[in-house]
Amino acid sequence: MTAQRILVGEIGRPHGVRGLVKLRVFLTDPASIGTLGALTDAAGVQRIKLTVKADGLGQIEGVADRDAAARLTGTRLYVERAQLPPTEEEEFYLADLVGLSAVTEAGAPLGSVRAVEEHGAGAYLVVGEGRGEQLIPFTRAAVPVVDLGARRLVVIPPAEIIVPPQDGEAAA
Repeated sequence: MTAQRILVGEIGRPHGVRGLVKLRVFLTDPASIGTLGALTDAAGVQRIKLTVKADGLGQIEGVADRDAAARLTGTRLYVERAQLPPTEEEEFYLADLVGLSAVTEAGAPLGSVRAVEEHGAGAYLVVGEGRGEQLIPFTRAAVPVVDLGARRLVVIPPAEIIVPPQDGEAAA
């Protein structure tokens, strides 16, 4: 079994001429990305060692100029799951949600969580299996129950989201 890798950040555009980069970090403490050791790119091939400066900028080991930093812009940074601290009770990594089955409060299946996306205004769950894709805001109101042990979550879609009827149900 291969180890699970978790997306923890992304390299942004260069800052200055000495190889510094802006960082987009997906951890509670952005500075902690520099303490995780070597990170890898999406393919798991390129190893990247970061030092986070006090101003939140990152210095990549071996990158000393703007051009070299620019070539890494957009590189997503992953870490082995084992390098991350264990979660507390009622806490989990967003990657833990992928693959969970999504059901309504009444237990009707909505599909499984295909992905978790973050576009700046909060995380969304991408749910769908053959019936089309639905984006569900990942809030306590829309997803009141996450049961990792049962591999399912309960979804209360906001009124703006139209849930297609199940087979055999009449369309409203």
